[in-house]
Amino acid sequence: MNRRLLWKLCATLALGTLALVWVITFLGAETEQQMSFIAERHQQTLKAWGRTAERLHDAGDEQALANWLNELQQREETWAAVVRSDLQPLAGSVLTQRLHDGFRIGRSEEWKIHLYFEENPIMETTFADGHTHFLVLLPQRMRPGTYLPEVKLFLKIALPLAVLIALSLVIYRHLMSPLRKLELATRAFSEGNLGVRVRALLGNRNDELTALAETFDSMAERTGQLILSQRHLIADLSHELRTPLTRIDMAVSCVEEGIETQHLLPRIRRECRLMRELVEDALTLAWLENEKPSLDQDSLDLTDLLDSLLEDARYEYPGHRLHAELPHQAEIADSSQRALAQAIENVIRNACTHTPEGDNVWIALHPEPGGFRLTVEDEGPGVAPEHLERIFTPFFRAAGGSDKPGGHGLGLALARRQVEAVGGRIAAENRVSGGLRMTLRFPACRADREKSAGT
Repeated sequence: MNRRLLWKLCATLALGTLALVWVITFLGAETEQQMSFIAERHQQTLKAWGRTAERLHDAGDEQALANWLNELQQREETWAAVVRSDLQPLAGSVLTQRLHDGFRIGRSEEWKIHLYFEENPIMETTFADGHTHFLVLLPQRMRPGTYLPEVKLFLKIALPLAVLIALSLVIYRHLMSPLRKLELATRAFSEGNLGVRVRALLGNRNDELTALAETFDSMAERTGQLILSQRHLIADLSHELRTPLTRIDMAVSCVEEGIETQHLLPRIRRECRLMRELVEDALTLAWLENEKPSLDQDSLDLTDLLDSLLEDARYEYPGHRLHAELPHQAEIADSSQRALAQAIENVIRNACTHTPEGDNVWIALHPEPGGFRLTVEDEGPGVAPEHLERIFTPFFRAAGGSDKPGGHGLGLALARRQVEAVGGRIAAENRVSGGLRMTLRFPACRADREKSAGT
């Protein structure tokens, strides 16, 4: 698994966290910077006070200046004064022009205010003479940064919380969108929509959730096929059982009416045998299709198995000429003798059933790289090319096939699934000279074959 979703979530959280820290730091510094200056209207008020003090000072009316200062201090609940800054150097010191030009007693109205100092600063307005100054302790109502604690609370709690909630919503939607589609598909599948699929709904997305969707699609595909297969199997089985049951029902009616039934007993016995074989084959086929077992418990000799099967076939079909070409020994491992015996018997019986009496059936076993190839050829009517694969479908009967009683259309379907269960393959083709050729391939050792296929 490529863990793309893990890396996307890690990248999203990491980048989101870095962006959040940067935004908080930037906004905090910028907000503090903007809130560190006295409001423009208060700056103008301070400058107006300075101009008033300078006007009263220049008028030479010290009493009026004193009254104005007292009134200002009482009104603003602060301290204010007008002072001179004549510097007197001592011990022969020399004052530079830079000192005279830049000497300040207080702070200018445009200067930045330190918000973390508890005491308000003293503001200064210099008169035109350069040596007289109006000083006022900044009134509390003019102090900047009044809402700084609330802003800090917002930046440290509200903003991170909002960003994290937004980030969580983005991640939630990214995760829940495919999961919701998967939920809807699962509900639709459970309601009988066997064709529902999820992967196509996720577009170009490629992560663990799309892998989950692909797994669901594979499961839905297999489950849907199994359900449809079981439905068809049940429908076909019901159809096949209807005829012998009808015949048995007619025989029972004859018995109930007192009609002579001795001649019907062999027919009833044959019908019961056919139904029993049909049910057994259908159950075996359903087990092989549903479970897809790996039959690999036996080791056997194909030559010995074929000798036994050919002996039974010659007894069952005495009017046919069976020709066998077998090696002295053909041992295979990790297989199933029972499954192979039933599969090969069905193939040979199918060849004999469709071959007219007196004609030939050829059985040949040849070694090939990694295993053995078994061919069974008959001189029957063959199969239409478009039906060469369908003959392995349960209950399929090709048009023009033999009407010989005893067959129920499960033999070749069962043979294919049994051969595949031991790791082999089976295929059909028409012979040039007429008839059908069935080719079965078996691995000599299934474990070695699977190991080499895996590497």
